[in-house]
Amino acid sequence: MKITDWPIDERPREKLLKLGPTALSDAELLAIFLRTGIKGCSAVDLARTLLNHFGNLRVLLNASESDFCQVKGLGQAKYVQLQASVEISKRFFAQKMDKVDTLNSVEQTKAFLQAKLRDQSQEVFAILLLDSQHRLIKYRPMFYGTIDSASVYPRVLVKQALEDNAAAVILAHNHPSGVAEPSQADKQITQRIIAAMNLVDIKVLDHFVIGDGEAVSFAQRGLI
Repeated sequence: MKITDWPIDERPREKLLKLGPTALSDAELLAIFLRTGIKGCSAVDLARTLLNHFGNLRVLLNASESDFCQVKGLGQAKYVQLQASVEISKRFFAQKMDKVDTLNSVEQTKAFLQAKLRDQSQEVFAILLLDSQHRLIKYRPMFYGTIDSASVYPRVLVKQALEDNAAAVILAHNHPSGVAEPSQADKQITQRIIAAMNLVDIKVLDHFVIGDGEAVSFAQRGLI
């Protein structure tokens, strides 16, 4: 049965207009993006096939072009459209962080950093630079690869903070393993960075470790 033959309240587009996007399932949202199905398969059915094939929406959104285009009914044009939609969402979220009081919005900061770091294939050490009101000036990835006391240079972070005229910073890095628990090396480098920042009167407010489904705050753990 075509979607146009469904009861009007069950059609994804009409359902979204009536109830809002949060009322739709992953398959229904994806079906609106796909717009059409293939012969013998509605857009919703094709969306469900995609989600079953990749496991979940997150894996689908991070699929390579070759993996995405292997699914019948999909091609390069759909892949490009999907990646553009993902990037629009990321930029929208980043702009919402502009001038947000990150010190009093720990959960929003976690969500922002998860969007930036969770799906990175390698370890990335980043810094949020804040003004005197603890509002975001800039998010900057600083170091890549295996993050330990030998590969993160506090002096480089201090230099960047001074160049951006930051009054405070928030540190962040991801664990590609998916486990967000801070390591001993994480704790050691944090203390080294705090000591270096103190020399120029810049406060380290927090350090977030980003895992697969969670983010750990050093401040909330009492580690800062």
